[in-house]
Amino acid sequence: MDTARDGIKFRRSIQYTLSFVAVIWLVKIIESYLQIDFGLLGIYPRTLSGSIGIFLSPLIHGDFFHLLSNTFPLLILGVGLFYFYDKIAFNVIILIYLMTGFWVWIAARDAYHIGASGIVYGLLTFILFSGFFRRNPQTLAISFVILVLYGGSFMAGIIPTSNGISWESHLMGGIAGIFCAVYFRKAKLVDEPPLDIKPIDQNSPFDYTYTYLENSQKSESYIYTINTKSKEESRARRK
Repeated sequence: MDTARDGIKFRRSIQYTLSFVAVIWLVKIIESYLQIDFGLLGIYPRTLSGSIGIFLSPLIHGDFFHLLSNTFPLLILGVGLFYFYDKIAFNVIILIYLMTGFWVWIAARDAYHIGASGIVYGLLTFILFSGFFRRNPQTLAISFVILVLYGGSFMAGIIPTSNGISWESHLMGGIAGIFCAVYFRKAKLVDEPPLDIKPIDQNSPFDYTYTYLENSQKSESYIYTINTKSKEESRARRK
C-alpha cells in the first residue's frame, strides 16, 4: 500500500468535494443577503426558459435546512467517489449532473425543481452498483457501507409523498447513477503503479525487458526481468 499516494488522493477528494459544497453555500448566502429568489432559475419542465435549470438547479436550494440536508451526503459520497474512483470521478459527476437535469426537464411535473438531491442520489446509486458490478473487495466494501447508511432513505426518496419534494430528481438521479455504474464498470480506477526499479546499466551484458502479467482478478501489474541472453545474442536473433 502506498501511504503517501493514498494521503494525496484523500486530500484531493476532500478538496474537490468541499469546492462544490462551498459553491452551493455561497449561492444560498448571496440569495439570502440580496433577498432574491433564485428558485425561478430551477428546472421548469418542457419550457425553454426552464431549461437553464438543467445547469443551475443543483446550485439552488429552498432554504438552509434544504441545503444542510444535501450537504452531509454530498460530503460523504463526494469524498468516496473521488477517493475510490479517482480516474473517472469527474466524468461520472458531470454525466450524473447533466443527465439528471435533462431527464427532469423532460419528464417531471410542471413545477420548479431545485436542489442537489438528484446528484446525491446519482452518486449513491453509482457507488452502490459499481461495487457490485466490479466485484472488487475495496469498492464492494464501500457499496455495503453506502447501502447501510442510505438504503432506507433512498427507497423513501423516490416515492411521491409530498408536493414540495422533487422525487423526480431523486428518481432520475438514481437512474443516472446506475447508468454510469454500468457504463464505467470496466474503466480503470487508478494509474498504473510506477515501476520500482533502478536505472538500467547501459554497460550490462544483458538485456532488460518489461513483462506484463494479468492475474485472475483482472488487476494489472508489471514485473521487471533480466533477459539472460546477452545483448549481442539478442540482436543477432532479431536480425
